[in-house]
Amino acid sequence: MMTVDAAQAAVLALARPPLSETVPLAQAAGRWMTEPAVALRDQPPFDASAMDGYAVAGDGLPGAQFTVVGEAAAGRAWRGCVAHGQAVRIFTGAPVPPGATRVVIQEDVTRVGDAITLKQRPDTATHIRPRGQDFAAGSALSPRRLRPVDLALLASMNLAFVTVARRPVVAIVATGDELVMPGENPRDDQIIASNAQALAPLALGAGAIVRVLPLARDTPEDLAAVLAMTAGADLVITIGGASVGDHDLVARAVAAAGGDLAFHKVLLRPGKPLMAGHFRDALLLGLPGNPVSSVVCAHLFMLPLIRAMQGDANPLPLLHRARLATPVDPTGPRTHYMRARLSPGPDLPLIEAFARQDSALLGVLAEADALLIRPLGDVAQPAGTVAEFLPL
Repeated sequence: MMTVDAAQAAVLALARPPLSETVPLAQAAGRWMTEPAVALRDQPPFDASAMDGYAVAGDGLPGAQFTVVGEAAAGRAWRGCVAHGQAVRIFTGAPVPPGATRVVIQEDVTRVGDAITLKQRPDTATHIRPRGQDFAAGSALSPRRLRPVDLALLASMNLAFVTVARRPVVAIVATGDELVMPGENPRDDQIIASNAQALAPLALGAGAIVRVLPLARDTPEDLAAVLAMTAGADLVITIGGASVGDHDLVARAVAAAGGDLAFHKVLLRPGKPLMAGHFRDALLLGLPGNPVSSVVCAHLFMLPLIRAMQGDANPLPLLHRARLATPVDPTGPRTHYMRARLSPGPDLPLIEAFARQDSALLGVLAEADALLIRPLGDVAQPAGTVAEFLPL
């Protein structure tokens, strides 16, 4: 069996370089850029007034007088040239006319008709934003996951489109005779298929296009038929059937269809049964069927893989630090991701693991806001010990 770190590296090694597409800015939020975006103009594209006031030439000493010869506003430039002794009424964002060297704010001016007089202690700042102060034409925005503020920056570069990674298509297949869909009438020996209800929005949030396929029954024929529906997907996620029991048929079905597995089983609790490899033209990730195991493995393996498939250079989850609110027992031979709750602390947050950690207890997971990470082979730790956690 592999450690979590080794399994994550093996999963990420499956990711291929992303394909690119060019989309309008309105469709680019949350997408990963695949090449730099180059500004087509300076910003601001002219020397711009930073205040409402008067554009004048010279220092503008206290008591100086000027004749107002025009007006400039945002989108309405004054086309003349400011000469000595002249002023142009100007508003914030307007182009500063040629000849003007500063903007005197309107609070420092007394105006009578077309004449202004500077007060005794005028502001000495120029109040001019020089052309290209924000960025110059030819400046580049480096590839990144696009936030709303990045889209505003691209728009100000006069770019209506951006080149991003194509969103991977993820097909989710839940397997098992014991499953029925939510809202159906299960037999006494059946349960509701709940895992895909968590995995689908997680994958969507990571940028994927998600297809949730019909439930696959525990026969080679039915499983092969549902797996055939994954055609066109970039990543196939199977739920259940990843163990080695007589009824765990996923690995055999993948092999029968010409797929291959990179590894099977991880030193992880919950979530030891885990598969990864290829299935036809897609990548394959086989998650365990227990609800908590499935969600934990999704955070550790599925989401990083989806991010890597879109070009994210740092796809692994960001870990945080907290202090143990209560003591914890030794971990044993597997890294344990314990459902836990956070609370404020004096320096770091406090984290407390729930008493019940059975991998079938979805209700406990719903109460958790973090996974406390207990390294494999670690000894018991007292309250106050600094530990790492994964936010949920």
